[in-house]
Amino acid sequence: MAHLGSRRGRALALPVGLALTASLGFLPSGASAAELSDAPAAAVTSDGPKLSYVVNVDGGHSTAKSVKKAIAAAGGTVVVAYDQIGVIVVHSQNPDFAKKIRKARGVVSAGATRTAPLSVQGDKSVGGGTQVLTEAEAKAAAARATDEQDALEPLQWDLPAIKADKAHQRTLGSKRVTVGVIDTGVDDTHPDLAPNFSAAKSANCVSGKPDTTAGSWRPNPGESDHGTHVAGTIAAAKNGIGVTGVAPGVKLAGIKVSTPDGFFYTEAVVCGFVWAAEHGIDITNNSYYTDPWMFACKDDADQKALIEAVTRATRYAERKGTVNVAAAGNSAFDLAADSIVDDSSPNDSTPGGRTIDPKKCLDYPAMLPGVVTVSATGAKGLKASYSNYGHGVIDVAAPGGDRTAYQPPEAPAVNGLILSTTVNGGYNYKGGTSMASPHAAGVLALIKSRHPQAGPAALKALLYAQADKRACTNPYDIDADGKVDAVCEGGKNKNGFYGAGVVDALDAVRW
Repeated sequence: MAHLGSRRGRALALPVGLALTASLGFLPSGASAAELSDAPAAAVTSDGPKLSYVVNVDGGHSTAKSVKKAIAAAGGTVVVAYDQIGVIVVHSQNPDFAKKIRKARGVVSAGATRTAPLSVQGDKSVGGGTQVLTEAEAKAAAARATDEQDALEPLQWDLPAIKADKAHQRTLGSKRVTVGVIDTGVDDTHPDLAPNFSAAKSANCVSGKPDTTAGSWRPNPGESDHGTHVAGTIAAAKNGIGVTGVAPGVKLAGIKVSTPDGFFYTEAVVCGFVWAAEHGIDITNNSYYTDPWMFACKDDADQKALIEAVTRATRYAERKGTVNVAAAGNSAFDLAADSIVDDSSPNDSTPGGRTIDPKKCLDYPAMLPGVVTVSATGAKGLKASYSNYGHGVIDVAAPGGDRTAYQPPEAPAVNGLILSTTVNGGYNYKGGTSMASPHAAGVLALIKSRHPQAGPAALKALLYAQADKRACTNPYDIDADGKVDAVCEGGKNKNGFYGAGVVDALDAVRW
């Protein structure tokens, strides 16, 4: 399998090496969701590891109230209750908490969101293999930039690949449109991001409830720049410096959901979608999968609950007017296959090899109903070597970069990966479906700018209709070793590599 690196349950960027680690841990918050007392439950001996759980409830407010009493009786402490979707986040040291609470009236499902205790700290190293932008490259690009281009834009082969450069001659997008970056945090002090950043719509959701302390949405020193890179691809300002985003006139919000050791747990992801739904965010970008399971299976009581909680959150966001976009993943898997070997789950304790059915075990949020699933292409327009694919699963494709040796860009660009913003005012290259998804989110932001009254269903329909149709590229031997690396199924209008096609920014602003 030819791909850029390990996916390892983190953010879905593959900057040529290991997947990235990420962001901030559990912080105090000023949550607007319904919060409960955190007094510990009495009469239950809790001597197990402290774990986090989601409890999914049906039956309205009265039922939720009785479930909260049952949670306390079972040795649980409510962290936050999202009564609007019937999801309660709980901490407990009772090893039998999940089994007990599942028996309570009104509980649909409940499960631990992790297999390691809350206090566990893992690998905090920032992802290996990010490629730096050299001073020589920067100077050469600035010398080639036209009056209409930002200084580093000549190195951004991805913009003309989706006709974003031509779209910018018509419009940069509307400041009334906001894209939420649900990720490892966004460094809004970056000069290319600061002009478009909305602090009022940003938060830290790592604990499962939102913290709106100023700057809480930023990565701390030494933490991953993944979310900052994603943000730049979406909406880096067109201001004469650095890079240009796909929609450089729209607003950005940072919604931080990744722990210091790089995990995107269910309670944080749920918080992120609910926050977006309730704070006027038009599009969310989700370049990760939800840990600790690369694929969560509906026939497992714990994993079923995790899928249910995030599904409720994404559906709630869409009902509130938000379009959710997600990266397809970087394991070169056929997500429409009969079976897939998942040997990396659970990734927060001891992984065990298992064969899963992707119709029953989901990579979420990417494989959830209603979510726009994005595969990655390289500079030659082919499916990227690492990108997941699957007929009926992939909705659209977008530039995510690939090894320069596999898909070299045309001059003056010199690197086959995606150039975007990093922390401390810098720029670097990364590759992955993490980089493809924000291109699609940016195009959706342009569509929303053009059609401000359009709801999620209409916006998605326009995205798919406007995409540049791309037929299957078979035989697919991306590393030219004489062996077929993947098989694309489907026709020109819809197939497993490119979905409905490659997103088109120019059509987004002229239709």
